[in-house]
Amino acid sequence: MVAKRRVAEAEGRAALVAWSSGDRARNVTALAVRFCLEEITARAPGNSVEVRVPPFGVTQCIEGPRHTRGTPPNVVETDAQTWLELVLGRQQWDEAIEQGAMAASGTRTNLAELLPLFSIPES
Repeated sequence: MVAKRRVAEAEGRAALVAWSSGDRARNVTALAVRFCLEEITARAPGNSVEVRVPPFGVTQCIEGPRHTRGTPPNVVETDAQTWLELVLGRQQWDEAIEQGAMAASGTRTNLAELLPLFSIPES
């Protein structure tokens, strides 16, 4: 079953383009993050990995064992800027981990094969 989108695709893409062009307003960042979390879930549906981008959003993706209570066994957590840079291919997965910009715990948390989600030329 595909998760229902809450962010309209046109609005989400517009926010991502605006963020990519330097607009770091909180509402633009929040919309871009939420849109990209929905996109990764659409491309890799499931419940085995939880992706957290506080304070803007969280999603579960990747097929596998479903988590129901307590701390999930597979968690990726990062800030909005790192998440959006990963989504746009401006940051590499391994670099984000090495730099401490992202934490990934669990055996299923390497999302490198799913990223980038979008390609937007830098302005």
